[in-house]
Amino acid sequence: MTITPVNTRDWTRMVIAVSGSSGLIGSTLTGALEARGHSIKRLVRRPASGADEISWNPERGQIAPGALDGVNAIVNLAGENLAQRWNSSARVRIRSGRVNGTTALARAIAAMPVKPRVMLSGSAIGIYGNRGDAVLDESSDLGDDFLASICREWEAATAPAADAGVRVVHVRTGLVMSRAGGALAKMLLPFRLGVGGRFGDGQQWMSWIALSDAVAALAFLLRAESVSGAVNLVAPNPVTNADFTRTLAHVLGRPAVIPVPKLVLTLLLGEMGEDTVLASQRVRARRLVENGFKFKQPTLEEALRHAGLGH
Repeated sequence: MTITPVNTRDWTRMVIAVSGSSGLIGSTLTGALEARGHSIKRLVRRPASGADEISWNPERGQIAPGALDGVNAIVNLAGENLAQRWNSSARVRIRSGRVNGTTALARAIAAMPVKPRVMLSGSAIGIYGNRGDAVLDESSDLGDDFLASICREWEAATAPAADAGVRVVHVRTGLVMSRAGGALAKMLLPFRLGVGGRFGDGQQWMSWIALSDAVAALAFLLRAESVSGAVNLVAPNPVTNADFTRTLAHVLGRPAVIPVPKLVLTLLLGEMGEDTVLASQRVRARRLVENGFKFKQPTLEEALRHAGLGH
């Protein structure tokens, strides 16, 4: 495989608008960007309280004309939490916050007299659907379940910005390894109590990424001027659920002997469980690697220990 380092112009200072800035990735990313001297404008769902905030309503697709003027880059990470039962009202919230909000941002970008250099817009590896042992990269076929369909619409909603000549990157993120939030944080208590174990038969593939690598990859993509379109944000070494739970238990110094049967997960979580914790997605970060990005936590054990776990 040929690795071609991309042109990553070293902008000394950018003005970057970030939606979802209070979330797990967004809060860490904004702190990292500010530490590098960049100016952050946070998109908030209330009246702005200062010049560093922009008020918007993603569910209704509303943002004031001119609100993004002066912004050099946009990172769009806003979205309703997927970790809930997907009843009819939850489906509406999951879709509207992602699709309507992204559409509003893309249209606002297209209308700007001086457009930003780049829009990084959130997506998820759930776009590939449940694919068994197939090795997936950015060129792979997409799925057709609920989560995949939402991700398709989410990515398509950026079209006005791309049509206006702005570089758009669809960031398809895997499971983020952090004890502060996300899927890993929800798993920690049962494992620490010694009652953790594999989900279902444990053969489904889990594609994950350390939080620090996810943030570093987003910063890399802000500057990677030749990269657009889909980019998988996953570590180079996906694992099966059985291997994941075994490694987590090892790092915590606890057993992992109590499996959670598929039927129980389906009863507890419904379709959300089928499309997330039971779905198999063996995903490669082909475009990140080919463009020269270096992972600092390429293995699961390294990522878990870097997240502050261990004994």
